[in-house]
Amino acid sequence: MTETGQFLFFTSCLYIIIYSLIISTVVVALPTKPEGYDLRPGAADAPFKIALFADLHFGEAESTEWGPLQDVNSTRVMSSVLDHETPGKEDCSFQGTQRLELMKNEIELNTLSHSRYGPKGLWPSVSNYVLQVLSSEDPKSAVAFLYFLDSGGGSYPEVISGAQSEWFRQKALEINPDSSVPEIIFWHIPSRVYEKVAPKFGIHKPCVGSLNEEQVAPQEAEMGMMKLLAERKSAKAIFVGHNHGLDWCCPHKELWLCFARHTGYGGYGNWDRGARIVEITQKPFSVKSWIRMEDGNVHSEVVLSP
Repeated sequence: MTETGQFLFFTSCLYIIIYSLIISTVVVALPTKPEGYDLRPGAADAPFKIALFADLHFGEAESTEWGPLQDVNSTRVMSSVLDHETPGKEDCSFQGTQRLELMKNEIELNTLSHSRYGPKGLWPSVSNYVLQVLSSEDPKSAVAFLYFLDSGGGSYPEVISGAQSEWFRQKALEINPDSSVPEIIFWHIPSRVYEKVAPKFGIHKPCVGSLNEEQVAPQEAEMGMMKLLAERKSAKAIFVGHNHGLDWCCPHKELWLCFARHTGYGGYGNWDRGARIVEITQKPFSVKSWIRMEDGNVHSEVVLSP
């Protein structure tokens, strides 16, 4: 906790895990065990920060000398980012294993975690859930809704399924029926729409970023989720990982489609490591984002919602 606000971060690794942005999602908030599904910023003028640690690849090649060293390097990146963003104490750990066991360990053993199993009717797709950021002035009023969805991978199809899309539709209708509260969405594998908006050569306006070194590796199919989001005035931005060589944000209709920044030293690619930061301000409401590099430098600042 700092004088300027509370800090939420979620980690991801290109494993069968849950926010590997699971590959889905591990979400950790500071500094106390969450009550219900609520996140509470500090004062009205205090920003609420989210750090996206994408594709950590923890536990990769664990029997080799190289594997554990990459975990040390990945942890160093996270520590550097958190030091510069000055959040406060943090705690996060997991091992590469099956989705459900990962979620069980995360929820039961990590006392700071906000992660949730999600509806059992969507399993084996786990970690589909929503958190609300509450107003510091009115604890019954939401400032924003944060949705986390499992986009598959590993031994599961790389999709946001029709069942997940329907769950989102019903949940949004239940908690945000008039679309008056902004919504921010996180999953791991980019949708096919990312291919359509991807910069062709370099990165030029209206896109913002610094890394465009590979083609988008999208989900296997679109099954309704992007159509739902494109039609919601309250949906502001989607954040994904998966592609280590991309860190841009590009607009699509009224949405922003953003990549995180490769954080982990495991996996492919030798690009400099870092993390995407998302900042929510209550009054006036805004969503801003930037990339914080391992060496502390900041770049690619963008306003995602006025």
